[in-house]
Amino acid sequence: MQQMDFDVDSGVWVLVADGEKALFFENTGTRQTPVFKVIREMEQDNPPSREQGTDTPGRMSDSGVNQRSAMDETDWHRLAEERFAKDAADLLYRYAHKQRFKQIVLCAAPRVLGELRKELHSEVRTRVIGEVPKTLTNHPVDQIERILSS
Repeated sequence: MQQMDFDVDSGVWVLVADGEKALFFENTGTRQTPVFKVIREMEQDNPPSREQGTDTPGRMSDSGVNQRSAMDETDWHRLAEERFAKDAADLLYRYAHKQRFKQIVLCAAPRVLGELRKELHSEVRTRVIGEVPKTLTNHPVDQIERILSS
């Protein structure tokens, strides 16, 4: 397990997210004995791309006679993850703007964490005290508490 160089003290918020679900917690306990209270839950239905796309990939003409190249298929699943990360970042900005939290830890699947980083407003970015590039959304809350307090 990786060593974390931040402390989840009382009052610190934690965002646990993947491309389909986000959980916003506040630690109402202590650093040694965290108690995560759910502030908000976000979900979106994001099936695999093969279930979202309806057409075969397009083709485009090349410069040669009777030459055509296939175009890449759109990754609808990834686009939905990016949109979800943007929505989560927007919500964090609204909470930060209303002074709902002073510090936050971001725990997300690595790709989603990267998208979140790109979308975070500077007002939120200054409050991020740690990042955990792991998918924890399907873990029970007590396990998430244990992982982040170790």
